[in-house]
Amino acid sequence: MKYLTQLGLIFAFCLVGDLIATLLPFAFPGSVLAMLLVLVLLSTGALKEQHLGESADFMLRNMTFFFIPPGVSIIRYTDIIHTIWWQLLVVNIVSVIICFAVTSWTVTLVIRLQRVMVGGRRG
Repeated sequence: MKYLTQLGLIFAFCLVGDLIATLLPFAFPGSVLAMLLVLVLLSTGALKEQHLGESADFMLRNMTFFFIPPGVSIIRYTDIIHTIWWQLLVVNIVSVIICFAVTSWTVTLVIRLQRVMVGGRRG
């Protein structure tokens, strides 16, 4: 029963996020709003980790099942993909390179900031 309650709570947050997204005057994903709502509630202490923990862990452990519907959709459109495969390949390669670069720059920046903060405490 605990798992159903936790899943119901997670789905309720998704529903609230979607409802908020429909009320906004601009396009914004409801799933992102739901995650922000959960973040705010967890940060303020209004929601505890144990309210969602076990069901969220279960969904994270079995995340591969959530990729089956998009995979099936890709298979349905193979005729379109065959005509633009090289464009998809270029976009994927460029985005991976940009992602690696931004991640490495971010890690370097955080390391430098940590060194400055630790150095500032000593002096």
